[in-house]
Amino acid sequence: MKEYRNYFFKKLGWFAVTLVAAFILNFILPRLMPADPVAAIVARMAQGQTDATGVQAIYEQYIELFATDKPMVEQFVIYVQNVLRGDFGYSIAEYPRTVNDVIRSSIGWTIALQFPAIIVGWVLGNTLGALAAYLKGNFDRLLMPLSIFLSNIPAFGMAIIMLVIFAVELKWFPVSGGYGYDMIPNNSPEFVWSVIVHYQLPFWSIVLITIGGQAIGMRSMAIYELNADYVKYARFLGIKDRKIIQYVFRNAMLPQITGLALSIGTMVGGALFAEIIFSYPGIGTTLLTASLGGDYPLISASTLIITIMTLIAVFALEILYGFIDPRVKAAQAE
Repeated sequence: MKEYRNYFFKKLGWFAVTLVAAFILNFILPRLMPADPVAAIVARMAQGQTDATGVQAIYEQYIELFATDKPMVEQFVIYVQNVLRGDFGYSIAEYPRTVNDVIRSSIGWTIALQFPAIIVGWVLGNTLGALAAYLKGNFDRLLMPLSIFLSNIPAFGMAIIMLVIFAVELKWFPVSGGYGYDMIPNNSPEFVWSVIVHYQLPFWSIVLITIGGQAIGMRSMAIYELNADYVKYARFLGIKDRKIIQYVFRNAMLPQITGLALSIGTMVGGALFAEIIFSYPGIGTTLLTASLGGDYPLISASTLIITIMTLIAVFALEILYGFIDPRVKAAQAE
């Protein structure tokens, strides 16, 4: 118990240090952008005005609102105080909407898209990889090149391929969006069907890439376990192959669970290109809009959420491994 306590607090310390460093970078980097986002807001708000004094007054008002006239250190203190209250301020690109409102309206779309896609891709990929290792022969010779091909296609490449084939050429699915542009979100069957139809291409573009990488990893681990000494010894003792296979694939699954946990933890930041390519109303599209508009409050909030989820996933995974695998705990506690 003492070893595990030391292991836990060591990991907790590194988690805290990494979180603080990430928090600082999330604040500083977006504010180093050369553009003046406040000027963009003023340009929109002052359209039609010819009074230079009035325009200047509007500019100074928004400078004070976003605290861009204050030193960076003072801005950081204000930012920390606001974040601790759960307030990320106003979005510059979508003013007068708050950052919380923008993220709240987009993060649900991202989770609804990427969480099922990651789970489906993980299950299918590991199943195919395990079958390839066990059955071998033509199944393995067909699956392996296909998996390598799929895993090496970048997310934006797969999205573009799906878009061109199934939306542009075959016209089976819409080109972009999360639902029809002429529809207002509601609970009607027509709107639900529109969401389902628009969901297909970004969903399967993520699933196919996930399948490739998971199948390769599972196949390699399963082959390693099938050739391990304990398998040969178990077969020598006459233990049924079905029983042996259960232990083989349970051991081979551990690294794959690691990949699943990391994928879920990085879900908000993962496969954002699929959302951008299909103009899907998730965090990816929101982050792109914020970057183009110099919306540093929204950029900081989005990247901070992505960073925190990734750190929590890694931390939880290391703690879980230290609990279920004494070898990891002993090695890290030294």
